[in-house]
Amino acid sequence: MLRAFNYFFYMLLALCAVSAFAQETTHQPIKVSDGITYEFIGRWDVARLNKILTVDTPAFSGVNVKYTPAQNAVKLYRVIYPSSIPERGNKPTMTSGLLAIPDTAGKSFPMVSYQHGTIYGKHQVPSFPDESPETQLMIAQFASQGYIVIGADYFGLGVSTEPEGYMVKGSHQQATYDMINSSRQVLAQMGLENPHLLLAGWSQGGFVTMALLEKLEAIGMKVQATATASAPLDVFALMNGFLSFPRKFDADWLNSIMILSAFAYENYYGIPGLAHSVITDEYYDVAKKAYDRQPFNPADITSDLHKLIRPEYFDPQYFANSAYGRLISAAQAYRWVIASPVHNYYGETDEAITIGVGKMAMTYAQSMGVGNTLVEAISTGKTTHRGTFATAVPLWKIWFDSKQ
Repeated sequence: MLRAFNYFFYMLLALCAVSAFAQETTHQPIKVSDGITYEFIGRWDVARLNKILTVDTPAFSGVNVKYTPAQNAVKLYRVIYPSSIPERGNKPTMTSGLLAIPDTAGKSFPMVSYQHGTIYGKHQVPSFPDESPETQLMIAQFASQGYIVIGADYFGLGVSTEPEGYMVKGSHQQATYDMINSSRQVLAQMGLENPHLLLAGWSQGGFVTMALLEKLEAIGMKVQATATASAPLDVFALMNGFLSFPRKFDADWLNSIMILSAFAYENYYGIPGLAHSVITDEYYDVAKKAYDRQPFNPADITSDLHKLIRPEYFDPQYFANSAYGRLISAAQAYRWVIASPVHNYYGETDEAITIGVGKMAMTYAQSMGVGNTLVEAISTGKTTHRGTFATAVPLWKIWFDSKQ
Protein backbone atom coordinates (compact mmCIF):
# COMPACT_ATOMS: atom_id res chain seq x y z
CA MET A 1 0.00 0.00 0.00
CA LEU A 2 2.85 2.39 0.89
CA ARG A 3 4.48 1.67 -2.48
CA ALA A 4 1.19 2.40 -4.24
CA PHE A 5 0.78 5.66 -2.30
CA ASN A 6 4.31 6.79 -3.20
CA TYR A 7 3.67 5.98 -6.85
CA PHE A 8 0.43 8.01 -6.79
CA PHE A 9 2.16 10.92 -5.02
CA TYR A 10 5.01 11.16 -7.52
CA MET A 11 2.63 10.78 -10.45
CA LEU A 12 0.58 13.67 -9.06
CA LEU A 13 3.69 15.83 -8.81
CA ALA A 14 4.63 14.93 -12.36
CA LEU A 15 1.17 15.79 -13.64
CA CYS A 16 1.29 19.17 -11.84
CA ALA A 17 4.67 19.90 -13.39
CA VAL A 18 3.42 18.96 -16.85
CA SER A 19 0.31 21.11 -16.35
CA ALA A 20 2.37 24.11 -15.23
CA PHE A 21 4.72 23.67 -18.19
CA ALA A 22 1.77 23.52 -20.59
CA GLN A 23 0.28 26.66 -19.08
CA GLU A 24 3.61 28.46 -19.37
CA THR A 25 4.14 27.53 -23.01
CA THR A 26 0.62 28.68 -23.90
CA HIS A 27 0.77 31.75 -21.60
CA GLN A 28 -2.31 30.60 -19.67
CA PRO A 29 -2.89 32.06 -16.18
CA ILE A 30 -1.98 29.73 -13.32
CA LYS A 31 -4.12 30.00 -10.19
CA VAL A 32 -2.76 30.40 -6.68
CA SER A 33 -4.74 30.79 -3.46
CA ASP A 34 -6.39 34.04 -2.35
CA GLY A 35 -7.32 35.18 -5.85
CA ILE A 36 -3.73 35.38 -7.09
CA THR A 37 -2.82 34.24 -10.61
CA TYR A 38 0.41 34.39 -12.56
CA GLU A 39 1.15 34.12 -16.25
CA PHE A 40 4.38 33.31 -18.04
CA ILE A 41 5.27 36.23 -20.33
CA GLY A 42 8.72 35.33 -21.59
CA ARG A 43 12.25 34.09 -21.15
CA TRP A 44 15.19 36.42 -21.72
CA ASP A 45 18.45 34.71 -22.56
CA VAL A 46 21.94 35.85 -21.57
CA ALA A 47 22.60 37.49 -24.94
CA ARG A 48 19.50 39.69 -24.62
CA LEU A 49 20.32 40.57 -21.02
CA ASN A 50 23.87 41.58 -21.89
CA LYS A 51 22.56 43.75 -24.73
CA ILE A 52 20.43 45.58 -22.19
CA LEU A 53 23.53 46.22 -20.08
CA THR A 54 25.86 47.28 -22.89
CA VAL A 55 23.60 48.90 -25.51
CA ASP A 56 20.04 49.61 -24.38
CA THR A 57 20.70 51.11 -20.95
CA PRO A 58 23.45 53.49 -22.13
CA ALA A 59 21.07 54.68 -24.88
CA PHE A 60 18.32 55.22 -22.27
CA SER A 61 20.47 56.86 -19.59
CA GLY A 62 22.97 58.81 -21.65
CA VAL A 63 25.91 57.47 -19.63
CA ASN A 64 28.25 54.53 -20.04
CA VAL A 65 28.42 52.44 -16.89
CA LYS A 66 30.18 49.11 -16.40
CA TYR A 67 27.76 46.43 -15.27
CA THR A 68 28.47 42.88 -14.20
CA PRO A 69 27.64 40.64 -17.18
CA ALA A 70 24.61 38.36 -17.07
CA GLN A 71 25.23 34.86 -15.78
CA ASN A 72 21.89 33.16 -16.37
CA ALA A 73 18.68 33.49 -18.37
CA VAL A 74 15.54 34.81 -16.66
CA LYS A 75 11.92 33.68 -16.72
CA LEU A 76 9.33 36.45 -16.52
CA TYR A 77 5.82 36.30 -15.10
CA ARG A 78 2.98 38.77 -14.71
CA VAL A 79 1.27 38.39 -11.34
CA ILE A 80 -2.36 39.51 -10.92
CA TYR A 81 -3.27 39.93 -7.27
CA PRO A 82 -5.91 41.40 -4.96
CA SER A 83 -5.19 44.53 -2.97
CA SER A 84 -7.11 47.38 -1.34
CA ILE A 85 -7.13 51.17 -1.49
CA PRO A 86 -6.59 52.70 1.97
CA GLU A 87 -7.72 56.19 0.92
CA ARG A 88 -11.07 54.78 -0.23
CA GLY A 89 -11.98 52.86 2.88
CA ASN A 90 -9.89 49.85 1.84
CA LYS A 91 -11.88 49.34 -1.34
CA PRO A 92 -10.93 45.96 -2.86
CA THR A 93 -9.13 46.07 -6.20
CA MET A 94 -7.05 43.92 -8.51
CA THR A 95 -3.64 44.98 -9.72
CA SER A 96 -0.49 43.60 -11.33
CA GLY A 97 3.26 43.28 -11.08
CA LEU A 98 6.33 41.49 -12.39
CA LEU A 99 8.01 38.38 -11.04
CA ALA A 100 11.43 37.67 -12.63
CA ILE A 101 13.13 34.40 -11.64
CA PRO A 102 16.65 33.19 -12.50
CA ASP A 103 16.41 30.27 -14.91
CA THR A 104 18.72 27.99 -12.97
CA ALA A 105 18.50 24.82 -10.92
CA GLY A 106 18.57 26.87 -7.71
CA LYS A 107 15.72 26.72 -5.21
CA SER A 108 16.56 29.68 -2.98
CA PHE A 109 17.23 33.25 -4.12
CA PRO A 110 17.34 36.68 -2.44
CA MET A 111 14.47 38.93 -3.52
CA VAL A 112 14.69 42.54 -4.71
CA SER A 113 11.44 44.49 -4.70
CA TYR A 114 11.91 47.23 -7.29
CA GLN A 115 9.64 50.30 -7.31
CA HIS A 116 9.49 52.05 -10.69
CA GLY A 117 9.65 55.75 -11.53
CA THR A 118 7.14 58.11 -13.15
CA ILE A 119 5.87 56.83 -16.47
CA TYR A 120 3.67 58.28 -19.21
CA GLY A 121 2.19 55.16 -20.75
CA LYS A 122 -0.11 52.82 -18.82
CA HIS A 123 2.04 49.81 -19.72
CA GLN A 124 5.51 51.30 -19.17
CA VAL A 125 5.62 49.29 -15.96
CA PRO A 126 7.43 46.21 -14.59
CA SER A 127 4.89 43.60 -15.70
CA PHE A 128 5.21 44.84 -19.29
CA PRO A 129 9.03 44.78 -19.24
CA ASP A 130 9.45 45.27 -22.99
CA GLU A 131 8.05 48.79 -22.47
CA SER A 132 10.09 49.65 -19.36
CA PRO A 133 13.84 50.35 -19.81
CA GLU A 134 14.34 50.80 -16.07
CA THR A 135 12.81 47.39 -15.37
CA GLN A 136 14.97 45.87 -18.07
CA LEU A 137 18.10 47.11 -16.29
CA MET A 138 16.95 45.62 -12.98
CA ILE A 139 16.26 42.27 -14.64
CA ALA A 140 19.61 42.30 -16.43
CA GLN A 141 21.67 43.38 -13.41
CA PHE A 142 19.91 41.39 -10.68
CA ALA A 143 17.72 38.57 -12.00
CA SER A 144 20.45 37.52 -14.41
CA GLN A 145 22.78 37.06 -11.43
CA GLY A 146 20.74 35.01 -9.01
CA TYR A 147 18.21 37.45 -7.58
CA ILE A 148 14.45 37.22 -7.81
CA VAL A 149 13.16 40.63 -8.93
CA ILE A 150 9.60 41.74 -8.30
CA GLY A 151 7.92 45.04 -9.13
CA ALA A 152 4.40 46.31 -8.52
CA ASP A 153 2.80 48.32 -11.34
CA TYR A 154 0.92 50.60 -8.84
CA PHE A 155 -2.82 51.28 -8.89
CA GLY A 156 -4.09 52.64 -12.20
CA LEU A 157 -1.21 51.18 -14.22
CA GLY A 158 -0.57 47.79 -15.79
CA VAL A 159 -3.84 45.85 -15.80
CA SER A 160 -5.45 47.95 -13.05
CA THR A 161 -8.71 49.68 -13.95
CA GLU A 162 -8.42 52.29 -11.19
CA PRO A 163 -7.43 55.91 -11.82
CA GLU A 164 -3.71 56.35 -11.31
CA GLY A 165 -2.68 56.80 -7.67
CA TYR A 166 0.34 58.97 -8.39
CA MET A 167 2.29 59.80 -5.18
CA VAL A 168 -0.65 58.63 -3.04
CA LYS A 169 1.41 57.23 -0.20
CA GLY A 170 -0.98 54.75 1.41
CA SER A 171 -1.95 53.20 -1.92
CA HIS A 172 1.68 52.89 -2.95
CA GLN A 173 2.46 51.15 0.32
CA GLN A 174 -0.47 48.77 -0.04
CA ALA A 175 0.19 47.83 -3.67
CA THR A 176 3.87 47.09 -3.05
CA TYR A 177 3.31 45.26 0.22
CA ASP A 178 0.65 43.04 -1.32
CA MET A 179 2.96 42.39 -4.28
CA ILE A 180 5.60 41.01 -1.92
CA ASN A 181 3.12 38.70 -0.21
CA SER A 182 1.51 37.59 -3.49
CA SER A 183 4.88 36.88 -5.09
CA ARG A 184 5.89 34.79 -2.11
CA GLN A 185 2.75 32.69 -2.52
CA VAL A 186 3.57 32.15 -6.21
CA LEU A 187 7.14 31.22 -5.34
CA ALA A 188 5.95 28.80 -2.66
CA GLN A 189 3.75 27.07 -5.23
CA MET A 190 6.81 26.81 -7.49
CA GLY A 191 8.84 25.30 -4.65
CA LEU A 192 11.19 28.29 -4.42
CA GLU A 193 12.44 30.10 -1.32
CA ASN A 194 13.43 33.76 -0.85
CA PRO A 195 15.03 34.19 2.58
CA HIS A 196 16.31 37.76 2.06
CA LEU A 197 14.29 40.84 1.08
CA LEU A 198 15.89 43.97 -0.35
CA LEU A 199 14.18 47.13 -1.61
CA ALA A 200 15.18 49.47 -4.43
CA GLY A 201 13.61 52.27 -6.44
CA TRP A 202 14.32 55.21 -8.70
CA SER A 203 12.68 58.66 -8.85
CA GLN A 204 9.00 58.31 -7.88
CA GLY A 205 9.95 54.72 -7.08
CA GLY A 206 12.52 55.97 -4.60
CA PHE A 207 9.73 57.68 -2.67
CA VAL A 208 7.59 54.53 -2.93
CA THR A 209 10.53 52.39 -1.77
CA MET A 210 11.06 54.42 1.37
CA ALA A 211 7.30 54.49 2.04
CA LEU A 212 7.24 50.70 1.67
CA LEU A 213 10.18 50.37 4.07
CA GLU A 214 8.28 52.49 6.59
CA LYS A 215 5.31 50.11 6.38
CA LEU A 216 7.42 46.94 6.55
CA GLU A 217 9.35 48.15 9.57
CA ALA A 218 6.09 49.10 11.28
CA ILE A 219 4.79 45.53 10.97
CA GLY A 220 8.12 43.87 11.72
CA MET A 221 8.94 42.45 8.28
CA LYS A 222 12.71 42.06 7.95
CA VAL A 223 14.46 44.04 5.21
CA GLN A 224 18.17 43.38 4.68
CA ALA A 225 18.87 46.66 2.88
CA THR A 226 17.14 49.49 1.00
CA ALA A 227 18.61 51.57 -1.84
CA THR A 228 17.17 54.44 -3.86
CA ALA A 229 18.28 56.79 -6.64
CA SER A 230 16.95 60.31 -7.19
CA ALA A 231 14.25 59.83 -4.56
CA PRO A 232 11.79 62.72 -3.92
CA LEU A 233 11.79 61.99 -0.21
CA ASP A 234 9.80 65.14 0.62
CA VAL A 235 7.41 66.16 -2.16
CA PHE A 236 6.40 69.37 -0.37
CA ALA A 237 10.01 70.58 -0.31
CA LEU A 238 10.48 69.49 -3.90
CA MET A 239 7.41 71.37 -5.14
CA ASN A 240 8.27 74.50 -3.20
CA GLY A 241 11.52 74.44 -5.10
CA PHE A 242 9.70 74.23 -8.44
CA LEU A 243 7.31 77.04 -7.51
CA SER A 244 9.36 79.46 -5.44
CA PHE A 245 13.04 78.65 -5.90
CA PRO A 246 13.45 77.22 -9.43
CA ARG A 247 16.89 76.30 -10.74
CA LYS A 248 18.03 77.24 -14.23
CA PHE A 249 18.41 73.58 -15.20
CA ASP A 250 15.13 72.25 -13.78
CA ALA A 251 13.60 69.71 -16.16
CA ASP A 252 10.82 70.87 -18.46
CA TRP A 253 8.86 67.68 -17.62
CA LEU A 254 8.42 68.62 -13.96
CA ASN A 255 4.95 69.82 -14.96
CA SER A 256 3.93 66.15 -15.00
CA ILE A 257 4.47 65.83 -11.25
CA MET A 258 2.01 68.66 -10.60
CA ILE A 259 -0.54 67.33 -13.11
CA LEU A 260 -0.51 63.68 -12.08
CA SER A 261 -0.56 64.37 -8.34
CA ALA A 262 -3.36 66.94 -8.57
CA PHE A 263 -5.70 64.55 -10.38
CA ALA A 264 -4.65 61.55 -8.31
CA TYR A 265 -5.30 63.38 -5.05
CA GLU A 266 -8.69 64.53 -6.31
CA ASN A 267 -9.63 60.92 -7.08
CA TYR A 268 -8.10 59.12 -4.12
CA TYR A 269 -8.86 61.62 -1.37
CA GLY A 270 -12.31 62.43 -2.75
CA ILE A 271 -11.97 66.19 -3.28
CA PRO A 272 -14.01 67.16 -6.37
CA GLY A 273 -12.50 70.01 -8.35
CA LEU A 274 -9.08 69.80 -6.68
CA ALA A 275 -7.17 69.47 -9.95
CA HIS A 276 -9.11 72.37 -11.48
CA SER A 277 -8.20 74.52 -8.50
CA VAL A 278 -4.50 73.90 -9.25
CA ILE A 279 -4.36 73.84 -13.07
CA THR A 280 -5.34 76.83 -15.20
CA ASP A 281 -8.40 76.70 -17.45
CA GLU A 282 -6.22 76.89 -20.56
CA TYR A 283 -4.46 73.61 -19.82
CA TYR A 284 -6.96 71.70 -17.70
CA ASP A 285 -8.50 69.58 -20.48
CA VAL A 286 -5.23 68.43 -22.00
CA ALA A 287 -3.76 67.83 -18.54
CA LYS A 288 -6.71 65.58 -17.70
CA LYS A 289 -6.11 63.64 -20.91
CA ALA A 290 -2.51 63.15 -19.86
CA TYR A 291 -3.60 61.85 -16.44
CA ASP A 292 -6.28 59.59 -17.92
CA ARG A 293 -3.72 58.19 -20.42
CA GLN A 294 -5.85 59.33 -23.34
CA PRO A 295 -4.23 60.35 -26.64
CA PHE A 296 -2.82 63.88 -26.51
CA ASN A 297 0.02 65.92 -27.95
CA PRO A 298 2.66 66.50 -25.23
CA ALA A 299 3.60 69.75 -26.97
CA ASP A 300 0.13 71.05 -26.04
CA ILE A 301 1.11 71.13 -22.35
CA THR A 302 3.32 74.06 -21.45
CA SER A 303 6.52 73.51 -19.50
CA ASP A 304 6.12 77.00 -18.00
CA LEU A 305 4.65 76.40 -14.55
CA HIS A 306 3.46 80.02 -14.40
CA LYS A 307 1.11 79.24 -17.28
CA LEU A 308 0.12 75.76 -16.10
CA ILE A 309 -0.44 76.44 -12.39
CA ARG A 310 -2.79 79.09 -11.02
CA PRO A 311 -0.88 82.16 -9.78
CA GLU A 312 -1.92 81.88 -6.14
CA TYR A 313 0.11 78.67 -5.76
CA PHE A 314 3.32 80.65 -6.20
CA ASP A 315 2.61 82.24 -2.83
CA PRO A 316 4.23 79.79 -0.35
CA GLN A 317 1.64 80.54 2.35
CA TYR A 318 -1.28 79.94 0.01
CA PHE A 319 0.29 76.71 -1.29
CA ALA A 320 0.95 75.42 2.25
CA ASN A 321 -2.61 76.13 3.41
CA SER A 322 -4.44 74.92 0.30
CA ALA A 323 -6.12 71.53 0.20
CA TYR A 324 -3.55 70.42 -2.38
CA GLY A 325 -0.62 71.73 -0.36
CA ARG A 326 -1.78 70.04 2.83
CA LEU A 327 -1.97 66.70 1.04
CA ILE A 328 1.44 67.23 -0.57
CA SER A 329 2.95 68.05 2.84
CA ALA A 330 2.05 64.52 3.96
CA ALA A 331 3.89 62.99 0.99
CA GLN A 332 7.15 62.35 2.77
CA ALA A 333 9.00 59.09 3.29
CA TYR A 334 11.79 59.62 5.79
CA ARG A 335 10.41 61.01 9.07
CA TRP A 336 10.57 57.95 11.29
CA VAL A 337 13.35 56.20 13.17
CA ILE A 338 14.69 53.97 10.40
CA ALA A 339 15.83 50.62 11.79
CA SER A 340 17.47 48.96 8.76
CA PRO A 341 20.34 50.08 6.50
CA VAL A 342 19.48 52.60 3.78
CA HIS A 343 21.52 54.08 0.94
CA ASN A 344 19.98 57.08 -0.87
CA TYR A 345 21.94 57.90 -4.04
CA TYR A 346 21.63 61.40 -5.50
CA GLY A 347 23.05 63.21 -8.52
CA GLU A 348 24.72 66.59 -8.17
CA THR A 349 23.28 67.82 -11.48
CA ASP A 350 19.98 65.94 -11.36
CA GLU A 351 17.46 68.12 -13.21
CA ALA A 352 14.55 66.87 -11.08
CA ILE A 353 15.75 66.04 -7.57
CA THR A 354 17.87 68.57 -5.70
CA ILE A 355 20.86 67.58 -3.58
CA GLY A 356 19.00 68.72 -0.47
CA VAL A 357 15.97 66.53 -1.17
CA GLY A 358 18.20 63.60 -2.14
CA LYS A 359 20.03 63.84 1.22
CA MET A 360 16.97 64.58 3.33
CA ALA A 361 16.60 61.16 4.99
CA MET A 362 20.22 61.18 6.13
CA THR A 363 20.00 64.80 7.30
CA TYR A 364 16.92 63.97 9.36
CA ALA A 365 18.41 60.75 10.76
CA GLN A 366 21.64 62.45 11.73
CA SER A 367 19.77 65.25 13.52
CA MET A 368 18.80 62.78 16.26
CA GLY A 369 21.33 63.13 19.07
CA VAL A 370 24.61 61.59 17.93
CA GLY A 371 22.82 60.54 14.72
CA ASN A 372 21.21 57.44 13.26
CA THR A 373 24.07 56.13 11.11
CA LEU A 374 21.98 53.48 9.36
CA VAL A 375 20.91 56.06 6.75
CA GLU A 376 23.51 57.25 4.23
CA ALA A 377 23.19 59.63 1.29
CA ILE A 378 25.74 58.92 -1.45
CA SER A 379 26.59 61.11 -4.43
CA THR A 380 26.87 59.62 -7.91
CA GLY A 381 28.70 62.75 -9.03
CA LYS A 382 27.51 65.21 -11.65
CA THR A 383 24.84 62.92 -13.06
CA THR A 384 21.45 63.65 -14.61
CA HIS A 385 18.20 62.13 -13.38
CA ARG A 386 18.55 59.05 -15.59
CA GLY A 387 22.32 59.04 -15.18
CA THR A 388 21.97 58.86 -11.40
CA PHE A 389 19.83 55.73 -11.74
CA ALA A 390 22.13 54.05 -14.25
CA THR A 391 25.17 54.82 -12.11
CA ALA A 392 23.56 53.74 -8.85
CA VAL A 393 22.27 50.33 -9.96
CA PRO A 394 25.66 48.51 -10.00
CA LEU A 395 26.43 50.13 -6.64
CA TRP A 396 23.16 48.74 -5.33
CA LYS A 397 24.24 45.32 -6.58
CA ILE A 398 27.61 45.44 -4.80
CA TRP A 399 25.94 46.55 -1.57
CA PHE A 400 23.11 44.01 -1.77
CA ASP A 401 25.64 41.23 -2.46
CA SER A 402 27.38 42.17 0.80
CA LYS A 403 24.13 41.65 2.70
CA GLN A 404 23.74 37.97 1.74
